[in-house]
Amino acid sequence: MQAPVLAVDGPAGSGKSSVCRGVAERLGLAYLDTGAMYRAMTWAMLHAGVDVDDPVAVAAAAAPVAIRSGTDPLAPTIHVDDVDVSGPIRGPEVTAAVSAVSAVPEVRERLVALQRREVADSVSRGTGVVVEGRDITTVVLPNADLKIFVTADPAVRAERRAAQDAELGNPVADVRQTEADLRTRDAKDSTRAASPLAQAADAVVVDTTAMTLDQVIAHVCELVDGLSG
Repeated sequence: MQAPVLAVDGPAGSGKSSVCRGVAERLGLAYLDTGAMYRAMTWAMLHAGVDVDDPVAVAAAAAPVAIRSGTDPLAPTIHVDDVDVSGPIRGPEVTAAVSAVSAVPEVRERLVALQRREVADSVSRGTGVVVEGRDITTVVLPNADLKIFVTADPAVRAERRAAQDAELGNPVADVRQTEADLRTRDAKDSTRAASPLAQAADAVVVDTTAMTLDQVIAHVCELVDGLSG
């Protein structure tokens, strides 16, 4: 299939990023991490001293922020204005604040428009794209060629998040506390008024709890191959 558009949703720690990067690399597609875009906006708010719990202040401060995403799955990048924030956006301060910033309707409206432009650019280049996030299948790309909802048991997701934090050099919380934090974020993301995390009715559910990363990537690639069958 020429220039396929894959939309992938799922909760934090489910393995979305690793899976999407792996699929994009294997199939020669562009890769767009929309979660990084919301984290970048959150970093911008914190950097500017904006109260992230004040949606009016966030909406006003977010308007002039320029966010630029690199779509190479081997080396994805994210910039706020001219600052590379690929590292800082993964820190605990941003993680704690991103749900609040992501819930601001004006932020979502602006970033969704940017995400759709990135997808249109990839398709026009003939490369296709894998887009991951929390509202991609339901809001951003409801007409995607393939919709996938990646999930995993919360305990497994907590272990993965703890391992990721260790790899990034971030403070590693107790796994049980990490699981509690993930459940809290799941609840916030699923109940926010603007574009909540939800499983699209026509999305293929991929439970990664008992699967290796290679197995999940291979499975998703098979689903993409089936599009041209």
